[in-house]
Amino acid sequence: MQKYVFRKYNPEYRAFFTSEKKKIAKALGSTATIEHVGSTAIPNLGGKGILDVAVGVSKSKIVESKNKLEKEGYEFREKASYPERLFFRIDYPYKNRKRRIHIHLTKFNGQDWKEMIGFRDYLLKHPEAVEQYVKIKKEGVKKALGDGEKYRKHKEEFIQNILRKALE
Repeated sequence: MQKYVFRKYNPEYRAFFTSEKKKIAKALGSTATIEHVGSTAIPNLGGKGILDVAVGVSKSKIVESKNKLEKEGYEFREKASYPERLFFRIDYPYKNRKRRIHIHLTKFNGQDWKEMIGFRDYLLKHPEAVEQYVKIKKEGVKKALGDGEKYRKHKEEFIQNILRKALE
């Protein structure tokens, strides 16, 4: 999978999310709250084309949920995780390519949860911010040349500004 390319928004992302949400809900049950986040959740944004899913559970259910997700084939990525957010991925074949899904397992209504949902909701309500973010992401792809750290650094100031506004 080619890293850090910019793909236009695809309306199929909603259907991918709906399908993935059903799989996650079946694995975790009704105690999990499952939300579509990231670039694929924002019409007209575009990005790497990776579907990001926030999964919120009570703090006492984190370890149990982690084990259930792994049992369902989601690959736990310890390097990309930290205590407040466990990170998983899974790839599916799709049109001669991979369809990658990232799962962000975190405490429901904890700080990480509020930031992911707040960022998404702010962009959904502010199309001018989406236009600005498209430009920043495209610039980041060109400047980073496949270096994830450079790509994230390029977007950091914009993301922090939106988070401040979203969480006010």
